[in-house]
Amino acid sequence: MTWLGAVLWLILAAAAVLPRAALALDRTELGVIINTRDPLSVAIGDYYVERRQIPAENVIRVSFTPIENTLTRARFDLLKVQIDEQTLPHIQAYAITWTAPYQVECLSITTALAFGFDPAFCAEGCKPTRPNRYYNTATRLPFADLHLRPAMVIAAASFEEARALIDRGVASDATFPGGTAYLLATSDGSRNVRSIWYPLIERGFEGRLRVRSLRQDELRDASDVLFYFTGKSEVAGLETLQFVPGAVADHVTSFGGALTSQGGQMSALRWLEAGATGSYGAVVEPCNLTQKFPNPLVLIDHYLRGDTLIEAYWKSVQMPGQGVFIGEPLAAPFRRAVKTR
Repeated sequence: MTWLGAVLWLILAAAAVLPRAALALDRTELGVIINTRDPLSVAIGDYYVERRQIPAENVIRVSFTPIENTLTRARFDLLKVQIDEQTLPHIQAYAITWTAPYQVECLSITTALAFGFDPAFCAEGCKPTRPNRYYNTATRLPFADLHLRPAMVIAAASFEEARALIDRGVASDATFPGGTAYLLATSDGSRNVRSIWYPLIERGFEGRLRVRSLRQDELRDASDVLFYFTGKSEVAGLETLQFVPGAVADHVTSFGGALTSQGGQMSALRWLEAGATGSYGAVVEPCNLTQKFPNPLVLIDHYLRGDTLIEAYWKSVQMPGQGVFIGEPLAAPFRRAVKTR
């Protein structure tokens, strides 16, 4: 067995420890966090609660003035107190209904909520951080089993964009779409680091998923995009693509998670505006350590096994401290329909 084959076996075997049918996170276990001083957050939160039939007891209302992209630790600690006081023990994950703030000093807002403000998830320079104990696990109860609550931002610049995102997530459920995974090996050597996984993805999902591994800087005119992984600071051609409901797409770059900043790199928000249902981006310089970005092999495997978007994405990033997860958390294209409780 080659080393690539050994790695493939280990990754896929690790995710298969428990049976997966109908075991994904459900609406009764998701807390929805709404900022009552942000009209867009209120509109997004109310719509999401209605569309996903989130129980009223799961709605968490906080109050702060949304004037910054980055929170200080002191301000975050006050916010966290509000959230913790309203979070019931059965809540396993969070949906955040604002786009900014998306950062807490050296951490993303999603990591700070998942683990609390822990400087071990930060890094000065090109160094590894504390690993994610949720990475590539089979658990469906992250708080009960691992004492963490993964978080995802329902990110949008307008209510219309948020509504379209939420509707795509809901529409994707139990559809078992037949789209394609597009894996682009670009000319950007420093951002092309994930291409090491592409041969494993082609081999590991043969017969289960259409995979196209391409040596080019952009994808155009594809009408069946289910997964799109690339490495570029700016991704051209998004306006020519059609994404399948539930689609996942992201790019390796230093500040893709600076959602509302004009920093010269493409915001991960552009993926959602183009039609993807989930994405990820760094809010603090991560360098090009592959552990700090989604591992496409792990993400695809968990998603195809029936995990929700928030579960599959969080389980694919070994060191998520400097990156923010965005999208519709409960999208589950590959989970068989189950009766809601």
